[in-house]
Amino acid sequence: MSLNESLDTARDKLLARAAPGRTEFEDLVVVPLFAVVVALVLGALTMLATGVDMPTIGRSYVALLEGSVGSVNAISETLTAAIPLVFAGLGLALGFRTGLFNIGAEGQLLMGGLAAVIFGFTFSGLPFVLLMPLSLLAGALMGAFYAGIAGYLRAATGAHEVISTIMLNLISYRLLDYMLSLEWVQREGRSDPVSRSVPENAELPRLLEWLDPNLRVHAGVFVMLLAVWVVYWLLFRSKLGFEFRASGANPDAARYAGMRASLIIVLAMCIAGALAGLGGANQVLGVLGRATPGFSAGLGFDAIAVALLGRSHPVGVLFAGLLFGALEAGGRQMQVDAGVSIDLIGIIQALIIVFIAAPLLVRAIFPWGFRRVEKGGS
Repeated sequence: MSLNESLDTARDKLLARAAPGRTEFEDLVVVPLFAVVVALVLGALTMLATGVDMPTIGRSYVALLEGSVGSVNAISETLTAAIPLVFAGLGLALGFRTGLFNIGAEGQLLMGGLAAVIFGFTFSGLPFVLLMPLSLLAGALMGAFYAGIAGYLRAATGAHEVISTIMLNLISYRLLDYMLSLEWVQREGRSDPVSRSVPENAELPRLLEWLDPNLRVHAGVFVMLLAVWVVYWLLFRSKLGFEFRASGANPDAARYAGMRASLIIVLAMCIAGALAGLGGANQVLGVLGRATPGFSAGLGFDAIAVALLGRSHPVGVLFAGLLFGALEAGGRQMQVDAGVSIDLIGIIQALIIVFIAAPLLVRAIFPWGFRRVEKGGS
């Protein structure tokens, strides 16, 4: 095969990625849908194997549905739980598209949330129209800086981002503990590690407070939807996004085409960190109101599952985040109404990821749900 023919073949494959067909639709939509179904079935079998009777299993799944979408309060809790997951998931998905396995969203989320809190109470005299968006921006910038460390190490020294982001996650825990022990950060009159509260003019306003003061869904949901659109536009409508995807698909070809691999790595990590930092900022400004040790509660790690379930596509990440938010909100109701352990939700989430990671297994279980690809066909 000549050089021109090789280049034509590479071009055709890249264009095929830019114009998704039936197979990519199946990977993005059908495989995750079937994975969720299988996970729910296996979750029921797990309960059955541990001595839970069929009526209780039925009640638990009804409670799961009611607790996630069965009322205004349930929908509010689902959206509230989904917001930071979608932000962090978008950042991880962008990294995956660029060929970077960034698993540092947990640390980036923690640092972003801490920065948003500190900026909020430090400049509490600013009006709401300035303080709230600037606090969000502070969280995004800190997340970008923290992820950029791993990006720079990868670009400059070749240090693998998996190792460096794991280390940065561990550093973030201890750095948070240290910052919360400082007098100017710690809440007045408290000896335990709790930061000062976010001032009211820095909080993300609750959307349904007029209906019920206990409804926690906040304006961060609009920021989340904006972020989904921006990441979609960036990945699939901009030159930079094309370079991200080209670098992720074939780094050698991207370099041959004149793309600056080192700059792409650093930019992708910084944008991913900014999104995770925004997730942390939304969590503290919209829900928690302060920073405490481990306030992320593992959201950065859950976001890895969200990005995988969403097949690293912004719209897929949105729906995956909503699903995981629904599982979290409905799981609490399931525990109360049916007496089933909340750990079952973790089992279901793990099973979803197992089947997402093995799409061929899903296709083998549900062969009728997929188009049969002829040998040599597309």
